[in-house]
Amino acid sequence: MIGRLHGKLAHKTPGSALVDVGGVGYEVSVSLQAFARLPAVGAPVVLEIVTHLRADALALYGFIDETEKAMFGWLCAVNGVGPKLALNVLSGIPGRDLRSALAAGDVDRLRLVPGVGKKTAERLVLELRERASLAETATRDGAEHPAPSTRNEEAISALTNLGYRRSDAERVLGGIAADVSLEEAIREALRRFAR
Repeated sequence: MIGRLHGKLAHKTPGSALVDVGGVGYEVSVSLQAFARLPAVGAPVVLEIVTHLRADALALYGFIDETEKAMFGWLCAVNGVGPKLALNVLSGIPGRDLRSALAAGDVDRLRLVPGVGKKTAERLVLELRERASLAETATRDGAEHPAPSTRNEEAISALTNLGYRRSDAERVLGGIAADVSLEEAIREALRRFAR
């Protein structure tokens, strides 16, 4: 699984970037917010990556910062929201603003994003409001954390890329202590799946 790319920006267009890493070009989908923050073509670039494996394709989604990456993971965890819609939401609302809108239950702000109807906006608020509120509280307390459960999101991503269902991965990871490292959490989850 690819988690980060550090290379030279070979090409960029709204919605995508081509990152040259040691002579290999990686096509990465990015939000319009991330696109606006990309450096000039030819300059060094670092993108946080979420690898999404489907039956017919391997897609890379890139983010300038951990908050946007965490929000992408949150959105994709909501039933009926795939990577394309999640990226579309992040194109319309910056990560920190999205987290605030979810914490406040601001359905109207979410509905301003093309492709997000009333039901989808309500589902996002219903499923993510508490999580966003916790993250907002942590930020106000001076500890900027992109997500209280970033480890679990990364572990869930790894397990789903290995073919496990998201619901099963969430259930298994929910029983693993929060202070366990990402690598050990994945190893423990795999041990539990093997039983």
